[in-house]
Amino acid sequence: MKNYRIALDGPSGAGKSTIAKRLSAELGFVYVDTGAMYRTIGLFCLKNNIDVNDEDKVCSVLEQIKIELKYVEGEQRILLNGTDVSKEIRMNEVSMAASKVSAYKGVRSYLLNAQRDVAKSQSVIMDGRDIGTVVLPDAEIKIFIVGDATVRAKRRHNELLEKGQNISFQEVLEDIITRDHNDTNRAESPLRQADDAILLDTTYKNFEQAYNSVLEIVKSKML
Repeated sequence: MKNYRIALDGPSGAGKSTIAKRLSAELGFVYVDTGAMYRTIGLFCLKNNIDVNDEDKVCSVLEQIKIELKYVEGEQRILLNGTDVSKEIRMNEVSMAASKVSAYKGVRSYLLNAQRDVAKSQSVIMDGRDIGTVVLPDAEIKIFIVGDATVRAKRRHNELLEKGQNISFQEVLEDIITRDHNDTNRAESPLRQADDAILLDTTYKNFEQAYNSVLEIVKSKML
């Protein structure tokens, strides 16, 4: 059976990860959350008082970071130096730290080979910011998922509240806008739509509608 590589790219809060998780379960593909890897590096820096604004300091500690992806009952868990940090990396401050460290060439190079290795011998669904343009430029299926910043912020705010995080909508919106700016303007692998990616706007779609749109695209490409 042919292996397929599905690249889902787009800004924060567009629904990529949630869609990718469900799609991987339905298709039986391995799901790789690349954003979780950057979040893990951001978390390590925060825990060890490493200034995420200092590129040299961040890159100097990369060899101290061991990131492992494990799958428990079909769900991806991420381990930092042997400790499960799957919940910790979803904190809002970690998101902002991830946005900073992901702009550094050394960090991106450090993770690139690991991301590509996962996709060498199996069908994968990988979501992030530069999957279709840099990580898996030859992916068979590429989808670029976008959405209005305010709508994306509302979704993210609801997710954080459900997880018990006390944060205002305005804070989340400002973080989304900042991350959009950082992601699209960084010098190293900026967020952009691959030339051969299909654009999907989820602004006016609920999750089921967005998921079904992605599923329809994927199935049409796998025929």
